[in-house]
Amino acid sequence: MRKIGLVLAGLVLLATPVQVVAQSPLVDGQVTKVDVAAGKITIKHGPFKKFDMDDPMTMIYPVQDPAMLKTVTPGDKIKFDADSVNGQITVTKIQKTK
Repeated sequence: MRKIGLVLAGLVLLATPVQVVAQSPLVDGQVTKVDVAAGKITIKHGPFKKFDMDDPMTMIYPVQDPAMLKTVTPGDKIKFDADSVNGQITVTKIQKTK
């Protein structure tokens, strides 16, 4: 009886759909300007494949959480991610690097 229970439990696990969330890789960049009042950051960065940006560039981005701007200063090297929020590419994550 126990074997039947284990087999049934295994079948339930196999039949349960698993959602895999792909994490996009963080993009290397350097902060060139922080505008706390406007909630924006200027980042010089390499290719950003997620948004079909194949060439390095410098762009001004709004940030999802203005508190992120207090963690960086111009000149800081960072890794960051962004998503499309209300039609704008918006920084959603910033990590300082060395």
